[in-house]
Amino acid sequence: MMNQASTTEAGIGQNAKFYDELDIGMTWESPRRTISEADIVMFSALTGDHNPIHTDEEFAKTTVFGGRILHGPAIFAIATGLESRLGIKEGTAIAFLGMTWDMRGPVKIGDTIHVKEAVVSKRETKKPTNGIVNFNVQVVNQRGDVVQEGEWKVMMHRNVSIA
Repeated sequence: MMNQASTTEAGIGQNAKFYDELDIGMTWESPRRTISEADIVMFSALTGDHNPIHTDEEFAKTTVFGGRILHGPAIFAIATGLESRLGIKEGTAIAFLGMTWDMRGPVKIGDTIHVKEAVVSKRETKKPTNGIVNFNVQVVNQRGDVVQEGEWKVMMHRNVSIA
């Protein structure tokens, strides 16, 4: 196995896991993050999506949500950041290959979300230095409701010294 000095020099995070170190059923939970007005404003500005469900409180009060909600894709983007804080793929992920993703409920200003992640499957590739891991990822709010979830497919480096 690579020692701490060699992994740090190679850009591998201290919590990083190689393909070979990931077992089906392993789970993690990310730190939490509270959604703010700034999240809606910045995402609207970045994308040009100024739909009144996000930007007009008076309009949004008349909807099924009863107020403004954060853009669904913004929640996914925040989830990637929360998940990255775990460090399990820092320097060991090669590529994000795809996903399935479902939006289950709204996220409003003041909601606090975090990510739950689990290894659900993995397979070797033709290249002995790579493997593909499927992670079940859930975005959970402060009430324990799953607001978004899906599966992320990631190509990971193998640690050839332990394979």
